[in-house]
Amino acid sequence: MSNGSKTTWQLIFVPAVITLIVTIVRLIGELNQWSSKLFNREAGGPMAIIGIVWLIPIFGIYFALKLAGQGQGPASKGKAIGLEILGLIVAFGAVMLSFSPKLQFAGKEYVGYLIMIICWFIFMAAWSDLGKTLLAYGYAARIPVLIVMLIAMIRNWTTHYNAFPPEEFPLTSTFGFKFWHGAVLPQMIFWITFTMAVGGLFGIITALFTKKPAGTTQTA
Repeated sequence: MSNGSKTTWQLIFVPAVITLIVTIVRLIGELNQWSSKLFNREAGGPMAIIGIVWLIPIFGIYFALKLAGQGQGPASKGKAIGLEILGLIVAFGAVMLSFSPKLQFAGKEYVGYLIMIICWFIFMAAWSDLGKTLLAYGYAARIPVLIVMLIAMIRNWTTHYNAFPPEEFPLTSTFGFKFWHGAVLPQMIFWITFTMAVGGLFGIITALFTKKPAGTTQTA
């Protein structure tokens, strides 16, 4: 990016550091068995107050403001919101396909994950610069989580990082099966899709109320 604009890595650096700090604080809280409302140790860690999922809409807005301020807003706000809604619908269908127990056929999980990856391109078509920024931020946020999950599984910690639903991962499940299906695929595909979907939604809504800087040309 020219004309003094920040690169993607410059944009995501501070948010990535903040996200890493939250991940570390959550791990410490779970290991020390602090408040379950703040640090839920159950599988998935649902609704824990301390968690990086709550940062996604905040940074979606932050990235949108920064990009729009650099003249890198969506070329068409109407097209952006339309494609964002399309991506959300397709992503929701992919999640239902992957995780719904009512749908059963060979390879359905992988088909769902493949559709989620296709959604990344829809989100990037909605607003290219925001989509790419959220994709980069998503991996910067989730790779450390994946590393923590691996260590937690090896050391058998009592945390949500290595707690898996028994109906999906019975005691007979191998370490490799749990790590691949319970950690790698969700962290590297599902949560990236979630980051782009939610961050993109909040970002595009923000762009709707943001004026284009004078003397700039907005990009697709």
